[in-house]
Amino acid sequence: MARKVLVLGEVRDGALRNVSFEAIAAGKTVAEGGEVVAVLAGEAVQSFGQELIHYGADRVVTVEDAKLAAYTPDGYSQALLAVIEQEKPEGIVFGHTALGKDLSPKLAARLGSGLISDATSLEEAGGNLVFTRPIYSGKAFEKKIVTDGVIFATIRPNNIAPLAKDESRSGDVTSVSVEIKDLRTIVKDVVRKATQGVDLSEAKVIIAGGRGVKSEDGFKPLQELADVLGGAVGASRGACDADYCDYSLQIGQTGKVVTPDLYIACGISGAIQHLAGMSNSKVIVAINKDPEANIFKVADYGIVGDLFEVIPMLTEEFKKLNVHS
Repeated sequence: MARKVLVLGEVRDGALRNVSFEAIAAGKTVAEGGEVVAVLAGEAVQSFGQELIHYGADRVVTVEDAKLAAYTPDGYSQALLAVIEQEKPEGIVFGHTALGKDLSPKLAARLGSGLISDATSLEEAGGNLVFTRPIYSGKAFEKKIVTDGVIFATIRPNNIAPLAKDESRSGDVTSVSVEIKDLRTIVKDVVRKATQGVDLSEAKVIIAGGRGVKSEDGFKPLQELADVLGGAVGASRGACDADYCDYSLQIGQTGKVVTPDLYIACGISGAIQHLAGMSNSKVIVAINKDPEANIFKVADYGIVGDLFEVIPMLTEEFKKLNVHS
């Protein structure tokens, strides 16, 4: 059944987030041969339209307003509801990002629609679209189908591969004028504590430190290895609580949920709360002095040793391989 599917594109720091392209790929599956319409909201976002088309969108609709320069649930919901009313899609796909997690339930409630959140995969089976999502902190998975109404879903970043970029693709990029009014929240300034570089939630490689790093300086070898591999640095709740790093790096049940291609856990014991945020990583490497540490139960590869000896050795070997060149 061919459907029109609306996909939200996200812009951060002057560039489209990779999850936007993953959402388009998911939208193609939901559309089943129908049309995928990407939507962008912001102050000046029209220039990003063609890139979304190159990654598979058939058309792009933009809503531009100075009041949308920073995300607010009121402003974005007004913009998205106007586009939804105009396009009348049978499917909607967002990334399961901080923005998507906040905005999608608000829109679903306004539309009287169900919502499948944090889907890690979707496939056609028996004439239905089947979404798979983790439950119980990632210890189990459930499969869901939508039997009536709009198919509304958010997808976990770094789980659904984007389509190959095709710069020969063309499509219309149009704008919709929406009066953004009665905002209850106005963002005056955004102060970021997150480290510069690769976005942790979309990183393909993550080097994470726990209490075993012992200090703020203990994260420096991890950062060096992350730089060599083109990855990002993360942390356990214990490391954050000990003031070794900022909470923006926290991975786990009360932090970020990540699914990189490679996750290297350094000095992390493997508490269930931390495993909930990273256990679906494609390859997990654990480095810990304690051979009985719980992290080894989920690791694909384990190194029993001092991280301050192992990490510099790995860094030097990867430098020789020029893995990020």
